[in-house]
Amino acid sequence: MSDQIFTYIALGLYFAAMLLIGYIAFRRTDDHEDYMLGGRNLPPWVAALSAGASDMSGWLVMGLPGAIYLTGLIEAWIAIGLTIGAYLNWLLVAPRLRAYTEVSRNSITVPSFFENRLRDKTRLLRILSGVVILVFFTLYISAGMVAAGVFFESSFGGDYLFGMLLIGVITLLYTLFGGFLGASFTDVVQGVMMLIALIVVPVAAMIAIGGLGETTDLIAANAGADHLSWFGGTAITGATVLAIISSLAWGLGYFGQPHIVVRFMALRSPQEAKSARRIGISWMIISLIGAVISGLVGIAYMAANGIDLADPETVVLVMSQTLLHPFVAGLVLAAVLAAIMSTISSQLIVSSSALVEDLFKVFRKESPKAKTLVLMGRLTVLVVAIIAIVLAITPNDSILGLVSFAWAGFGAAFGPIIILSLFWRRLTNWGALAGMFVGAATVFIWKALDTGLYELLPAFVLGMVVAVVVSLFTYRPNEEIEKEFTDTGTMLTVPRPHAVGDTP
Repeated sequence: MSDQIFTYIALGLYFAAMLLIGYIAFRRTDDHEDYMLGGRNLPPWVAALSAGASDMSGWLVMGLPGAIYLTGLIEAWIAIGLTIGAYLNWLLVAPRLRAYTEVSRNSITVPSFFENRLRDKTRLLRILSGVVILVFFTLYISAGMVAAGVFFESSFGGDYLFGMLLIGVITLLYTLFGGFLGASFTDVVQGVMMLIALIVVPVAAMIAIGGLGETTDLIAANAGADHLSWFGGTAITGATVLAIISSLAWGLGYFGQPHIVVRFMALRSPQEAKSARRIGISWMIISLIGAVISGLVGIAYMAANGIDLADPETVVLVMSQTLLHPFVAGLVLAAVLAAIMSTISSQLIVSSSALVEDLFKVFRKESPKAKTLVLMGRLTVLVVAIIAIVLAITPNDSILGLVSFAWAGFGAAFGPIIILSLFWRRLTNWGALAGMFVGAATVFIWKALDTGLYELLPAFVLGMVVAVVVSLFTYRPNEEIEKEFTDTGTMLTVPRPHAVGDTP
């Protein structure tokens, strides 16, 4: 049996498992809330691993190791910023958002929460939120499709377009039918696979090279000592400080990512956010350390074996294929696919909810039937996927570049509004609208200016300031809003019992 056959068997088993999970979730999806939010019944471990896997995408096993391989340890500041941001998101946002979305008319999407929380009778806030989600998620999903095509091209020497379409279609199938539950349970499997791969590959490479000392010497000899410096060299310049600030600013994006915060909303209770946080952050720290080490070890491994790496973002793929048994390498390749597919599936679900729950319902006066909403949700998943595939046919940026722009868009548009909605009574619908618009617009403008500072930071700050200022001018007391704010605090302090043995 040829080596390639072993790899195909491993990938075939992985694809079959994903489709099976999607089918099981399909059998357990009865209505629109099940399809979009899993009936608010996710256990902490599912929510934690699902949030992590859907968050990291191909960036974790391709983008970040590639950036470390190319530039050095200075790129690891992104990992530090993300870890801090994720921890604060779980600590501050998760429990309160879970409680508030239920208290505020059982909101099942971020845009519907904004509208209900702020009593926006104009519907403009919900519409703008839905448009922001569709625009940035289409770009985000396109980045995942690009990663899928690059993966197939690098791993099998195959055609980029064929690989991108194959992986895109399989992801689409289990998302189309499995909905939120399908995406969440496949995320758990995919998260575990990603974690194992990012431990096994760098350790195996380091052993093959001859140990830590030999690996470090080869990195210094072939990439320079600066590659192992957290500051990119001996002298700390203004450009270095700007780069570090930009990297740390990635952490701000967590507060506004719909595909992550929707996992908070799906928890069984606000109190379970604590255990979910511990699981999720542990997974994240180990995975990020593995990704950073993979990029550095990759430099030494390529040098020791005389391999000329054409694309730095394929460093993990190349090491797994040359180091491991073909079947094991196939499982590692499946883990890379897992990173890509988990994010695409989660983003497709949120895009679907934006169009159906936040746009379709706004313009249709009569309330649609539950089956109609589920059908509309599935059709939206299909349409968004097709648009993303078309955009990915001729990519004009790296995976990291595409992800960073979409990440900034969500972080700046939604992050300040989510924080203010949860913790500030005086936020108004007009303040939220202005802040969201300014945040999203600043991302585009700042990106065009090319200042060297990551667009998320100025856009987040401006969005927050504008939302606060406009709210102060437009605030009017509202008894219903005040009561919901108080009831949310009560729900956090008084645990709500749920049935023993609850399952999602």
